[in-house]
Amino acid sequence: MTVSLSAFSLVIEVLATIAFTVSGVFAALEKKLDVFGVTIIAFITALGGGTVRDVLIGATPVAWMKDVNLLLIILGTVAITLLLRKHMGNLHQTLLLFDALGLGLFTVVGIRKGLAIDLSPGICVALGTITGCFGGVVRDILLNKIPTLFQKEIYATACIAGGVLYLILIRPFGEETAEVTAIITISLIRIIAYRRKWTLPPL
Repeated sequence: MTVSLSAFSLVIEVLATIAFTVSGVFAALEKKLDVFGVTIIAFITALGGGTVRDVLIGATPVAWMKDVNLLLIILGTVAITLLLRKHMGNLHQTLLLFDALGLGLFTVVGIRKGLAIDLSPGICVALGTITGCFGGVVRDILLNKIPTLFQKEIYATACIAGGVLYLILIRPFGEETAEVTAIITISLIRIIAYRRKWTLPPL
């Protein structure tokens, strides 16, 4: 199943970049980094998952090296977030919100990339999960935290559930409906699971 790149998909990718940039800024602010440190963490959070994805599928140079607009979007988002951070509420709650939103958005971006080159559905879901999770993994490692992906929290599981739903809905309901539904599903699963302390079964 081949999926074409649409204007709607580009909007999703931009929103995903913005969401993960904001989450990176707030994660760095929690650790009281300076402006340079905050900016680096924001770039890594926004671009990490997509970079791993592009390397895996052989799409090199990776996306951000070919499109300077992505870098400008991240820089602009960092500046605006730093200016408005005192008006954006509790650091931890804001981080959770934007991290969950970025998780949903980037998972869909990754799945679409896989479908566009005719990868199997299972590999597409895996690619979406990598795209959604790995920016946060690198961010957490650099901030000296155990990545959420490696803890009992519902994180990658949310990506997988939303990814499977996306693939189920895309044929009967079309790309845009499937994308929006998957994004909302992944984000809500992540937020609700965190608030209600749902975790994977212990070993």
